[in-house]
Amino acid sequence: MRSFLFSKYNPNEYSKSSFEKLFELFTQLLTYTSGDFNEAIQWLTELDKEYKLTDDEYGIGDFIEDLKSKSYIDENNQTKEIKITSKTEQSIRKKSLEEIFGKIKKSRKGNHQTFKSGSGDEINPETRSFQFGDTMEQIDFTSSIRNAQVNNGIDSFSMQEDDLEIRETDFKAQTSTVLMIDISHSMILYGEDRITPAKKVAMALSELIKTKYPKNTLDILVFGNDAWTIEIKDLPYLQVGPYHTNTVAGLELAIEILRKRKNPNKQIFMITDGKPTCLKEGRNYYKNSFGIDRKILNRCLNLAAQCKKIKIPITTFMIASDPYLQKFVQEFTETNNGKAFFASLDKLGSFIFKDFENGKSRTVL
Repeated sequence: MRSFLFSKYNPNEYSKSSFEKLFELFTQLLTYTSGDFNEAIQWLTELDKEYKLTDDEYGIGDFIEDLKSKSYIDENNQTKEIKITSKTEQSIRKKSLEEIFGKIKKSRKGNHQTFKSGSGDEINPETRSFQFGDTMEQIDFTSSIRNAQVNNGIDSFSMQEDDLEIRETDFKAQTSTVLMIDISHSMILYGEDRITPAKKVAMALSELIKTKYPKNTLDILVFGNDAWTIEIKDLPYLQVGPYHTNTVAGLELAIEILRKRKNPNKQIFMITDGKPTCLKEGRNYYKNSFGIDRKILNRCLNLAAQCKKIKIPITTFMIASDPYLQKFVQEFTETNNGKAFFASLDKLGSFIFKDFENGKSRTVL
């Protein structure tokens, strides 16, 4: 028989320790400083001076020693340079996942909107009564035989339809996703930090797939004047460069990656804040930062149409509210038959969560 032990609630027992409180803030600062330990500690020290985060019993020095003892940072004995470890990188991803996605609800119908169904690869521990249409493979014979013994007795054993129990399988579609992140100079232009929310979303999405969808694949690429892939572990250190926006290069690389993936369901998420302004022609770059350039736009539209033909939907997350960009995004989205979101920085994560996790269309055009 299951028993329960009740005790008086003590709020102090469940409060966070001094290290946990500082570490939570420290991981946030690491995201803003692109993984620079010294800069993050400097910011933390300034915040401590202004807001009294520590006391006489536990200070910033104690916090740094705990980071070392818990293997969150590593110090080079020769250069004395301190860097964060892979354990910290994973902690940042987990924090981003908690912050952006929160608790994820299970869905009996699967978790992605796709054009091909997934295979039943995870057994659900819960059972239910037999219904017309259920197959033999779904019957839980252990529970069904037990029900037959209870209902009919051992001496006159027989199994009726009412005795049958069904153990369901969760059908989860396997999906290959490419996440494109714009790292052109405009991502930090006019004093607005757009790259940090993009990094947080990428870290949360990568941790989500690694933990909940291990059979899915996620490739991350960045695009400026050119496009190249990065590893998940590189995300905290991602920075904006003095680049134009070569969306064509990003899309071409994304298509190349997805062609090699065996999963039948494929998709592209693109986070950007501006229009395409750059093409590479041989070794030279064709650039136009003023207005919508039809030469560049047409190349983008051709790739959008190509993705539609090979059943790769593109979801564009435009983290800018400039009205003149809406026409470009609308034309691009209609050509691909994809989706588009005009997301504010604080809503970017929730938009991607809804699209990736629930597969619901919410095109804002």
